[in-house]
This record gives sequence, structure tokens and C-alpha cells, in this order.
Amino acid sequence: MLTVGSFGFILFAALLAGLWRVTPLPRRWQLMLAASLVFYLSLDWQGCLLLCLMTLLVWQAALHLRGNPRWFYVGLAGALAPLTLLNLRPAALLLGQAFSLRIWDVNVPKVLGIGYFSLQLISYLVDVRRGKQEPESQYARLLCFASFFLSITQGPFNRYDELMPQLDAAAPQPGQWQRGAQRCFWGYFKKLAVADRAALAVNAAFADPSAYDRSQLFLCAVLYVFQLYADFSGYTDIVLGAGEMLGLPLPENFRQPFLAATIRELWDRWHISLSRWLKDYVYIPLGGSRCSAARRDGNIIATFLVSGLWHGTGLTYLVWGFAHGTLQALENHLPWRKAITRGWARLVGVAGTFTLLLATFTVFRASSLANAAAYFGGILHNGGHKAFSNYWELGLTSRQEQLLLFFGLALVIAVDLAHERGIHFRDRLAAAPRILRWAVYEGSLFLFLFMGYFLGGGGFLYAIY
Repeated sequence: MLTVGSFGFILFAALLAGLWRVTPLPRRWQLMLAASLVFYLSLDWQGCLLLCLMTLLVWQAALHLRGNPRWFYVGLAGALAPLTLLNLRPAALLLGQAFSLRIWDVNVPKVLGIGYFSLQLISYLVDVRRGKQEPESQYARLLCFASFFLSITQGPFNRYDELMPQLDAAAPQPGQWQRGAQRCFWGYFKKLAVADRAALAVNAAFADPSAYDRSQLFLCAVLYVFQLYADFSGYTDIVLGAGEMLGLPLPENFRQPFLAATIRELWDRWHISLSRWLKDYVYIPLGGSRCSAARRDGNIIATFLVSGLWHGTGLTYLVWGFAHGTLQALENHLPWRKAITRGWARLVGVAGTFTLLLATFTVFRASSLANAAAYFGGILHNGGHKAFSNYWELGLTSRQEQLLLFFGLALVIAVDLAHERGIHFRDRLAAAPRILRWAVYEGSLFLFLFMGYFLGGGGFLYAIY
């Protein structure tokens, strides 16, 4: 299997980069299509078949919708139906348990990446309907867009009119290979040295909140926020670095989100490509902000509820989405919402926003609302202060492992603070003397091998089925 976290993926990406450079420009999209299908077939052959069928239906719908607008709804149904069926079964089982009924117990196989390629096909279809995009005459080109291997399992979301022209004209510049490799390395560091080690403590605490004191539960709630960020942004760094090696500048997905001073700003910095998709294809069609204040608030909440449903079918996701929508709607009515983003007041905004993020993502991580209630109850009522002493209770095997986890978190925070101030280490490194560059490379490799948690074996958290 060519999972992004595997050594096989590194070899696969290196081979593709070599072939990419010797393939004529007019044929590169075909090489990308072949690579994407090989990648996806190695992960989920049933999902690959479904993707091909869904793309075929959307392709035909886009070709015919201008002559018959009803084709738009045919294509939209084809793009949404599989994802809807996957989401309906857990919801039906939940309702059945609540009312002691057997509503629907049909086993629907999960499809890796369906949350991503479904929405990308919808964006293409809507753009054709709006006249923003001409319908693609070649089925294979639309399949190349939908199956793009760097985005199919965890994003970022691409637009047809942005990705395909790049595939037709991508020309790697001198130095891009090194810069892309550096970004990939940083992504693997965040995943293996921070996210996978933090997962040990997080999984232990959420599995049985009653067994831990409030300091341990609070620490693990903070660790989960950083675990999710290191995991998801680490994946993004890997695929954007691989794209950079091919001369493909893919959409950024993160921009120092923990330095946001408001909830609105947070969503301009976290999962940026999804926020952009929701704005263009959910929020604006609902009416956006060109309406009454009450209607605007309703549009915001509805958009975040859609985001919650996209992330998962449990009630925790709906509560999480509703909470973020409500917070942003309320925030729009605060008279000091702009002042808190400036000067020293921004520190208060950053602290408050992170606190809200911490609370809502604790619900997001919980296995159920009861689990979330038990977790918050433990923070309120479980006495003790063993967060930094009894590390073995959190699944960490030694004091060294605990210190490595905290040091990895410190590095992630330091790099984000530097980026926020416009300091980019790759630029500094490129301008440094060769002997210094190679010293940094060797030191970074040693640090990675020393700090990496290579026994985790876990996949990426945002691999949406």
C-alpha cells in the first residue's frame, strides 16, 4: 500500500519526479493520471472503481447541462449519493438504538477519500453551471483532476481551473526539488515526532477519563489539539512538498492557526481549502452576508453544520459544527471584534480563541457526547496534579519520551511563530553557505531519527472515508 506515511510512498514520489522531468509537457497530465490510479488502486480498488463511475456521470452531466439544466441535478445526485449513503447508515443505526427500531442495517463499504473527490467533482459541476468553467470534453482529464493522488485522501481541495492548467504547463525551477524535499521532511517530522507520540497520551485519556486527574486531562486536551494540527498540517507539508518538487504549487491549507485572534480568523488559517470550498459552494448560495443580520447568522451556522456532517456522522461532529457556527455568528455582533485583533489586545484574542478551540475540539475528539461530558467532568472534579510526573499513566514509556514530546511541540510552535513574523527557514537555508547547509541537513536527520516515534503505525487523522 502506498500510504503517504510509508517508505513506499517516498519511492513512488521519487520515481514520479524522475519520470515527470523527462515526459513532454503535453503528456504530463496522462502520467499524473496513471500515477494517481496506481496510487488509489493500491489503497482501495473498490473506491477507485466508484470514483471512475462518479466521474463519468459528472462528466456527462456537465457536457449536457447547458442544453438541459436538469442534468445538473443528475450530476449533483451522482456526486453526493455515495457520500450520503455512507453517512446515512450510522445515523440510522443511532436513531434505531434510541427508539429500539431496526431502521437500516445494510452494510455499506467505506470508501477512502470520498469526502474529498466528491466535493471536488461538485465544485467542477457547479463552476460549469455558473459559466466559470467550460465543460471538459475528455473524460480522462476530468478523471485526472478527481483522482489527483496528492489530494485524494486528505486534501487540499483543488479547483479544476487551477490544477489542470498547472499540469499542462508545470516546469520545475532550479532549487524546487530541494525546497520540496525540505518541506516533506518537516511534514514527516511533525507526524512521526509529534503527532504519533502525542497520540499515546491522548488515546489513553479519552478512553477512560475517570482514571486521570484534572491536570492530566487538561494536558491531554491540549495535546490533542497539537496532535491534530501536527498530523494534518504534517500531511499537508508532505503533499505540498511533493507538488513543489514537480513544479505544482498546490493550495496552502494552514497558516499558523493557533495565532488567530478570533474564530473567523481561525477558519481563515485552519483547513483553508475546505473553508474556501464551504464559502463558495454552501455559504454564498445560501445568501452569504448580503442579507439581514439574522439570515447571515443562520447561513454561518448552517455552513458549519455542513462542515460537521462532512467530518463525520456522530452527534459530536454536529455539536462541534454548531458550536463553531454559533461562536462565529455571535462574534460578528461584538463591538470590539476588530480591536481585539490589534496591538497588545491581540494576545487576549489569541488566548481566548485557543481556549474555545480547545473546548470544541475536545468534543470533536470524544467518541460520544457521554464521553465528552465525562472528560469535562473529570477536568472539573478529578483532583490531582500528576500531569508532568506520572508520565507512564499516559502511555509514555520513559521521562525521555515525555521530554521529546514537549521538545517537538516547542519546535512546531517556534517555527509557526517565525513564519508569523515573516521568517522562513527554507529561504534562510538556501542563502547559507554550502557547508552550513549540509551541517543543518545532517543535524536535522539525526534529530529526526532520534525523536521520531516509528512504532506508531497509525494513519493520518483526516483521511476521510
